[in-house]
Amino acid sequence: MALPHLLLFDIDGTLLNTGGAGMRAFVTAFEELYPDKVAGQGGVPDIDFAGSTDSGIVMGMFEQLQIADSSEERERFYETYLGLLKANMNASTDKGSLLNGVGELLERLNGYYRDGKVLPGLLTGNIAAGARVKTDCYGVSEYFHFGAYGDDHHDRNQLGPVAVQRASDFFGRDLTSAPVTVIGDTVKDIRCARAFGAHVLAVATGSISLSELGVHEPDILLETLGDVDGVLAQLRIS
Repeated sequence: MALPHLLLFDIDGTLLNTGGAGMRAFVTAFEELYPDKVAGQGGVPDIDFAGSTDSGIVMGMFEQLQIADSSEERERFYETYLGLLKANMNASTDKGSLLNGVGELLERLNGYYRDGKVLPGLLTGNIAAGARVKTDCYGVSEYFHFGAYGDDHHDRNQLGPVAVQRASDFFGRDLTSAPVTVIGDTVKDIRCARAFGAHVLAVATGSISLSELGVHEPDILLETLGDVDGVLAQLRIS
């Protein structure tokens, strides 16, 4: 029996756009939990969200704001952040959307999943609970059967092997020799794929331009996922 092709999707900027709901939740959580520290810095320092892990962002912000880092303090932050994220996602002003072609692509891939040809999962900087909030909101959680998340490790380059192990656990068979493609919209997605020997499809639907992504020589480079037949052909799925 042939091994399925593992497809590891990033979320923000690749599958969907939350309209800034996640970024605002992060900033507001810091303002609510650490008002004196934030005021002392003249506001929440700039955050590089593109391709970063939530835990990496939190650790970096704790350092900048001189907040003692601990698992307990991170959990306290995540609890506040998740409450704000849910509220923002439910607010009409924060309604984002699935990106062009994503709904059709996931539905088509679901047919190939039922045929045993592909195994779609997530590889994202979001913490697992935040990933679920976002994918639930846009009705795509059902398409993903495993994942590696920003609370598994602060370094995105360490998440690939986690995803493959979880895919193996889900599938009930060792998938370390299965073909793997990471699908993401940032340079950090490309570097993450290279870190564990995976192929990478880079798509310019986030904050990074097509030309900048191209400098890093992904295996596949697309402007959008809108041409679903073309995407499947590039992934050699039929």
